[in-house]
Amino acid sequence: MTLTDFIINDISPVSEKQNIGEVQSIFSQTTYSHVPIERDGVYVGSLPENDTHCLDAGIPISEYSHGYEQFFVRYDTNWLDVLETFARHGCNMMPVLDEKNTYLGYYELEDVMSFFNSTPFISEPGSVVIIEKGIQDYSFSEISQIVESNDGKIWGMFISRIENDVAEISVKIGRSNFNDILAAFRRYSYNVVSSHHEDTFLTDLRERSQYLEKYLNI
Repeated sequence: MTLTDFIINDISPVSEKQNIGEVQSIFSQTTYSHVPIERDGVYVGSLPENDTHCLDAGIPISEYSHGYEQFFVRYDTNWLDVLETFARHGCNMMPVLDEKNTYLGYYELEDVMSFFNSTPFISEPGSVVIIEKGIQDYSFSEISQIVESNDGKIWGMFISRIENDVAEISVKIGRSNFNDILAAFRRYSYNVVSSHHEDTFLTDLRERSQYLEKYLNI
């Protein structure tokens, strides 16, 4: 199954020649954040629910063209970019257009999240390790080499945060010599942020700390 299998066609763009009341009626029957608007058969933007309810139902939509929000994805846009566009515009429905800006339908946010949940990054068994390193010092190729040289399999990784010139990288790893992988990250000067039951380094560190505390209390 591909993402385009999730394109829905039950809502057509509303002509901006119609009145605001038409859009208000759609909002009253759905839970969508926006309704697509078209001009002479071409998609020109979407009206947000919050603003539309405050308008006079009898005025033409075209008189509120300054309120159109300009977001959409193409038919061939990959699912990660689709998800990013949803997040950037804070909407739960996303118009899908072809290369001529012809409206083909829309995606629901819930369906795109379901598609994401079916990817190996989420569905395959394994562990997520979160590591940190200077933004100029980390390397995806190095991270891959560390994991794979310890018989691990990477299901996916991404930059989850950048702060104070330090990159935080989340890596989904198929379970293998997980403790060896954690030790290898530390040898390569990666800070392991996440905690793991298999982490013998932290267990040993705690034991040494407890021993030192007991010694100092003698």
